[in-house]
Amino acid sequence: MTLIAFNKPMNVLSQFTDAGTAGSPRATLSDYIDLPGVYPAGRLDRDSEGLLLLTDDGRLQARIADPQFKLAKTYLVQVEGTIGEEALAALRRGVRLNDGLTRPAGAEGIDPPQLWARDPPVRFRKTVPDSWLRLTISEGRNRQVRRMTAAVGLPTLRLVRWAIGDWSLDGLAPGEWRAVD
Repeated sequence: MTLIAFNKPMNVLSQFTDAGTAGSPRATLSDYIDLPGVYPAGRLDRDSEGLLLLTDDGRLQARIADPQFKLAKTYLVQVEGTIGEEALAALRRGVRLNDGLTRPAGAEGIDPPQLWARDPPVRFRKTVPDSWLRLTISEGRNRQVRRMTAAVGLPTLRLVRWAIGDWSLDGLAPGEWRAVD
């Protein structure tokens, strides 16, 4: 059984081929990983960065990706605005989205983390502050973290998945991967 941790850069699809628009191919996992038989366990949006696990074991792939197993996923999220206790409390209780109430999340304001530069960089506006939070969820709805922060008045500027369960990005630069236990 093979399990690898990959630090997916921004603007890379979480798949090995691009069946999208003709004429302007988008970056895919095959631009970074030349390991036959492994497939992503879950997905990470094109405009998000960070940890993506890949495996050649279908049962493990399903266990990592399936929300019924409630595997915690931790994100470092740069948001527009100042994070207040009211917003953190709402995230911790669960936020009502158009597809229902989210499960309670772990949420805390954090100092800006030491991360790699993003390409393209996050837009900076002198008149609008930004801040960072660590958000841990145990479900995986489409664009859930972005929708949760928006629901509490804090639009997401940058989203980095830092950990899935006990696996983390620690020590992996964007575009790098390593085998994990």
